[in-house]
This record gives sequence, structure tokens and C-alpha cells, in this order.
Amino acid sequence: MAKRTVPAPAQAQDTTVDLLVIGSGTGLAAALAAHELGLSALVVEKTQYVGGSTARSGGAFWMPANPVLQEARSGDTRERGRTYVRAVVDGTAPVERGDAFVDNGAETVAMLSRTTPMKFFWAKGYSDYHPERPGGAAIGRTCECCPFDLSQLGNERGRLRPGLMEAGLPMPTTGADYKWMNLMARMPVKGFSRIFRRLAQGVAGKAIKREYVAGGQAIAAGLFAGVLRAGIPVWTETSLVRLVTDGDRVTGAVVEQNGREVTVTARRGVVLAAGGFDHDMQWRHKFQSESLVDGESLGAEGNTGDAIRIAQEIGADVDLMDQAWWFPAVAPTREGKPPLVMLAERSLPGSFIVDQKGSRFVNESCDYMSFGQTVLERERTGDPIESMWIVFDQKYRNSYVFAAGLFPRQPIPGSWFKAGIAHSGAGPEELAASMGIPVETFAETFRRFNDDAAAGTDSEFARGASAYDRYYGDPTVEPNPNLRPLDHGPYFAVKMTLSDLGTCGGLRADERARVLREDGSVIDGLYAIGNTAANAFGNRYPGAGATIGQGLVFGYIAAHDAADATVSI
Repeated sequence: MAKRTVPAPAQAQDTTVDLLVIGSGTGLAAALAAHELGLSALVVEKTQYVGGSTARSGGAFWMPANPVLQEARSGDTRERGRTYVRAVVDGTAPVERGDAFVDNGAETVAMLSRTTPMKFFWAKGYSDYHPERPGGAAIGRTCECCPFDLSQLGNERGRLRPGLMEAGLPMPTTGADYKWMNLMARMPVKGFSRIFRRLAQGVAGKAIKREYVAGGQAIAAGLFAGVLRAGIPVWTETSLVRLVTDGDRVTGAVVEQNGREVTVTARRGVVLAAGGFDHDMQWRHKFQSESLVDGESLGAEGNTGDAIRIAQEIGADVDLMDQAWWFPAVAPTREGKPPLVMLAERSLPGSFIVDQKGSRFVNESCDYMSFGQTVLERERTGDPIESMWIVFDQKYRNSYVFAAGLFPRQPIPGSWFKAGIAHSGAGPEELAASMGIPVETFAETFRRFNDDAAAGTDSEFARGASAYDRYYGDPTVEPNPNLRPLDHGPYFAVKMTLSDLGTCGGLRADERARVLREDGSVIDGLYAIGNTAANAFGNRYPGAGATIGQGLVFGYIAAHDAADATVSI
């Protein structure tokens, strides 16, 4: 892939706008909504790239009863969405926040369709994460951006934040494609048809000087394209220094670029959309866990909690600081190297996960936030998970993609064994001895799991009982697509780590995205969205794309609230 050239940033200067947006991920939606309402907007981005963690994500968004679902005749309604969100959140966040999210989702998607070149589709079948709860949908509410042509960014293409996994081939793979590509060895017709279709799209695009991308790259690029088309300025390499106030109202901000401070006056308000504190290990250890390791978050490197701290300086309250979008991943092979993404691996039959004692501790197929919460709950109860391993047999390795890079039958890299994150054995006892875990306990875990898998029922953790579990399972395996005995040696174990997609605790905000003080009063002129705000869903993850979904929706809400404000500066 050709080395990308990042254009020099536009020079920051003292200026006045209606709405100032700090952060260029889902914050771009706030800028677009403001522009459509006739407000002037400015986006300020700390790093050299536009897109934030959104550009590094899977790119899906979750919004009940949005126009994409309606056009596809999903049957979803706002009433069902509201019921589900309330049931899942279960009092861990204000009801009004969840209701506002559901009530404004459709309008948000309609606004993005008007203001950007993006086209969207429904990832039908991608179940809600808790479909058994009232209002839940096993058929799912997750939507994605269709493959997007980066040439639409023109000279600004180099400023788009690179994705988490840059493909070596021009093949724009959506999340919906991945499900079937992962099963290429088991269901070759579906798997290879997806591969050929996306490869053909990518290659044909190259031939006419188009560069198609999917996932987070597509939605971040689409938002950026809309901002460029609207003429909304984006200052990169520009950091928030402090908020400017007049009495109790926020009237702008001081930002810094290349060591020079400038003041931006914001007539209608400031939207903080600068991500969480993913890479501030002092805060991570203080609020979350001493066991978390520096460099293992998958969030954008600029997410160090600056906006949260600066808002606290003027009296803002925080909430849910112990929460993150936890994401189990393959442990790095060396210090300083990022973990490897895992998506379907935990759900596929012929595998299970154990701790350092050799025992299972969770439904491996559960959503990744719940998985992480289970790990940390063990720590809080005095029985910490010091290490965890995904165990599988040769048939599993022959059948599925692993860690987003190893294709079926491809050997596990020797560097993994050398680094101690991979082990193998002819039988469970030999494997346990190599891993350094109790042999007898692991052998009993292995036997019990195989007995259950043969019967198609997980008596310990009900793996495969939920529609969400089954989404990433293998439909060719019956009666349970998530369970198969491990009986095709040799056997392998790969070390896992608890990574995350970003923190989701932050500034306490109301249903209008307005930042609140400790006494519950509103800080006029200050809004918080995305991971800068405390999760609107409390300590839960309703469905794939809920983090991007709420960032987009509350950006839309913040812009409308700012437009309705009657202030004069």
C-alpha cells in the first residue's frame, strides 16, 4: 500500500463560530447537523488525523426504527426500541437519555443521508446483544455504511485516520461480509462468493481510480466527505487547552496548535466529542483496574481524557468511570505491540476459554462488554483472572479465520510460540503442562466441555442459548452452532488479553447532551457526546454499533439544542 501523505493542517486563528466541536469522530455528525440548521461550525482535532476511534472501528451503528430498517421492512418500531433500551439499561443510566436516543435515531440517519454521500444497509440477522430481553430483536437492528470511495475526499484523503487493520488487497469487507468470509472453509459457496464480490469491487475500483473501503473507514470517510462538502473547517494537530466562560455559561475555548494559543468564541456552544481516557493509564488504574496494560486499548491514541478533565475544571460531573467497551483480544507477542482483534473466534465450535486454574469462567460467546465485566468482577471479588486462554483443536484451525489474519489451515506463527502466547500438545494433559496450568483441573474441564458439546448443551454457561451467541457460530454444526467436542488433535491454546474499544465513562450529560454539574444543574453552552460522555446505556452494550450510534444521535441532539438556544455573544 502506498505511503499516505498527510496534508499540513489549516492554521488556527482567533475566530468566532456558532458551534465549536472538539473531536473528529462522531463529532462530525454534530457539525453536519449544525450546518444544516444554518449554524457555522468548526471542528478541532488533537491529532493529525480525522476520524477518531470511529475510523478504527467496525463502523456499524445501532439505532432502533431508523429509516434503513424501515425501508428494509424489518418490522422494528420506536416503542420496541424504547422497551428494549429500558430493559437492558435497567436503571444504570437515566431513562430520559435512552428515550432521547431512540426518539432521535431516525432523524439522525435521515440527516446523514442528506448531508453526506453515504449509503447504508441493514446487517440483517446480526442479533441485538441481549435479544431475550423485552423489546429485543434476534433479527437485529445493526446497520452499516456501504463500501465508500475514498477518492471523494480528494486532497484530504491522507488526513483520514488509518484503520485498525489495513488490508493488503483492495477488498472493502463489511461486517456482514466477514461473518461469511470467516466460514469460507465450511461454507465455500457463501464465503468465496463474498470474497470474490468484494475483491472484484476493489480491483475494478482501482482500475477507474476509486479506492473502496468499508467498516469504520467508510463511515468516518463519509462523515468527513460531508464536512468537506459543507465547507466546515477542520483544524488538526490542535489541542483543547481550556474552556472559556462568561458567568455560568461556556462561550468558547482556548486551543493550541504548534505551541501557539488561539481563542475560539462559540456563540451557541461547545460540543466535547474527544473520546474517552483510553490511553491515560493513571485514570485507568484508578477507576477501572490495576491489571490493565498500557498500549492494549484499541482506541485512537489521542484519547487521553483531556476534554473530561478540562470540563471538570469548570464544575462538570462524571459518571460510569469504571466502564469501557471491553474487548477480549489475542495477547501481543511483545511489549508495545497492539493486541490482535478477535470477533467470531470465541463463538465458533471446537473451542473454549479457561483461566490460569484451567477452568472455564464465562459463556465464551457472550458480547464482548459482558465478557470484560465478568473478568473484572472476578478481580473485585478477590479471585482475579491472571491469565486466560482460548483452547481449540486442529479441526477448528482448519475451519476458520483466526485473529483476523490466520486463514484456515495456516499454521500458528512460530513467533507466537516463542513469545509464549501459543502452546500445543498431543492431548489435554500435554497442552496444560506446556501452558503451565493445573493438569488435572484442565483435563477435567476438557472432558466436561466435550461431554456437553456432544449433547449440544452447555450445562455450565448456556453457550448457544442466545440468538446473539449463534450469530457468529457455525450453522453447519448441529444441534448447537457454538458447540463441538475437541477431538481432532493436536490441541492448541492461545493467550488472550482484556483490551477495549475505548472507555465509556465520562461527563454526566442529560437527554439534550448538555453537561451537568454535581448538583444536577446544566452548564449552559457545553455538550458532551460519544465516549467523552458517560454511556447513555449505563453499564450495558445493547447491540453492535451502539457506541457509534449514540455518538451520532447525541451529536444531532446537541446541534439542535444549540440552534434553539437564545443567546447573544
